[in-house]
Amino acid sequence: MDSGFYSSFSGFAARMDALDLLANNLANASTTGFKSHHEFYRSLSAALSSQPSLVQPSSLSGAVNQSINQFGVLGGSNLDLSQGTLENTSNDTDLALEGSGYFAVLTKNGVRYTRDGSFILSKERNLITKNGDIVLSEQGSKNNKPIQIPSGKIAISPDGTLSVDGSLIAKLRIEDFPQGTQLTPEGNTYLSAPEGAAKPAAAAVRQGMLESSNSDPVRASIALIELQRTAQMMERAISIFNNDFNRTAAQDLPRV
Repeated sequence: MDSGFYSSFSGFAARMDALDLLANNLANASTTGFKSHHEFYRSLSAALSSQPSLVQPSSLSGAVNQSINQFGVLGGSNLDLSQGTLENTSNDTDLALEGSGYFAVLTKNGVRYTRDGSFILSKERNLITKNGDIVLSEQGSKNNKPIQIPSGKIAISPDGTLSVDGSLIAKLRIEDFPQGTQLTPEGNTYLSAPEGAAKPAAAAVRQGMLESSNSDPVRASIALIELQRTAQMMERAISIFNNDFNRTAAQDLPRV
């Protein structure tokens, strides 16, 4: 009986966490450069898991109970780094990356990486993000050099070279990471990476375009409905087990 209760509770808690992930994906379906998360569940039983257990079962029933109770726990989420659709804006400071790579920007927390290329010019004519963070130049990368743009017609080539009225100004700092590098989301569009992990990217810059979110609102909505239904079923199961516990306690209490 206890195994059924705790199994239902762990499954319910995992689905509630997954609902938060899906709701965030859905809320950012129109956020430029957003990368969605996909949940995964640790469905291996405790008996087969290589992780040490805090409870050492003294019998076969104890091992079965432990395995059941650890079923269906949310293992975490994977960051989907696939490219979104490139959309034309005709704005000279809007930039998109075609291929693997990230724009390097300087925030108050240090260098961060983003696919959101909806840049603007500051009062000092520095290229900045919508959050006011400085877009970095490849030149002087160790010193985190900003890109200052004089008045004139801005042109940016596919390799990230920026020119104004035909005069070269700077080159965008665009970096990539080896497969398997742990990238940590910060906010909706920023990523942090281990120090020293970055390498030059082969992505092509597309001026006057932006990369849309890679979150599919239709799939996210369907998955959200399915998760809600599953969570409701587990909530009902918890209620049933709880009622059984109360009934058993009420029957046994007079015998004590």
